[in-house]
Amino acid sequence: MDSYTGFANVYDQLMDNIEYDKWTDYIVKLFNENGLRDGIVLELGCGTGNITARLSDKGYDMIGVDNSYEMLQIAMEKKNDRDILYLLQDMREIEMYGTVAGVVSVCDSINYLVDYKDLVTTFSLVNKYLDPDGVFVFDLKTSAFFEKIGDGQISEVRDDCSFIWDNYFDKERKINSYDLTIFEKTLSGLYERSDETHTQRAYSIEEIKKALDEAGMIFEKAYIAFSDNEADDELIDKKGIDRVYIVARENGKRERIEKGLL
Repeated sequence: MDSYTGFANVYDQLMDNIEYDKWTDYIVKLFNENGLRDGIVLELGCGTGNITARLSDKGYDMIGVDNSYEMLQIAMEKKNDRDILYLLQDMREIEMYGTVAGVVSVCDSINYLVDYKDLVTTFSLVNKYLDPDGVFVFDLKTSAFFEKIGDGQISEVRDDCSFIWDNYFDKERKINSYDLTIFEKTLSGLYERSDETHTQRAYSIEEIKKALDEAGMIFEKAYIAFSDNEADDELIDKKGIDRVYIVARENGKRERIEKGLL
């Protein structure tokens, strides 16, 4: 079943525990530390635009890309007078008219690339559409996070919507799947049911480094989420770290410009 169809209508309600302001401030901090203070920024997997809008408010010229029409509809409704361009595209097949100063992808959108080849393809496209030495910031849920959830069920009941989340984690393949059943209250007072299946993969930092290298990008640093502390796979396993942020950089255009090839 498609992801983020029925879920789109209740996504913001059920994700109201996410500290979007904190997340945005951290992204801006990483951008600034890597020389990106303004310009065009592309967000991959922008969803309902919570981060996109906040980065726009910080002064960046935002482009949001997502492959869910339903999520983008909600993002458009929340755009207000912000000058944001939203595009219905799959991050594995993005097409842009020019390059951008930075690319960002959060809320574990990269984890949805369960095929390693798709990971490399996406990173290659990021490298293609970044300005020379442009910055790429993205987050990942770790294997430690998925292991904590394991196999089990989570449910939550609210006034206007409820959900049942059946989770399955294949530790050997590092694949996490969950069946999501959503009950959304309609205008008639009855509840409408929708079902989705989501699949994510936990990547090690070493796998990410390898994929970035294959895509031609430069790996800069990995951080424990929302901190200045660098992360590696040993630390993630030892401390049970749930989320990491990766900073990478465009590679190749500067050399081609200097050689007059670009």
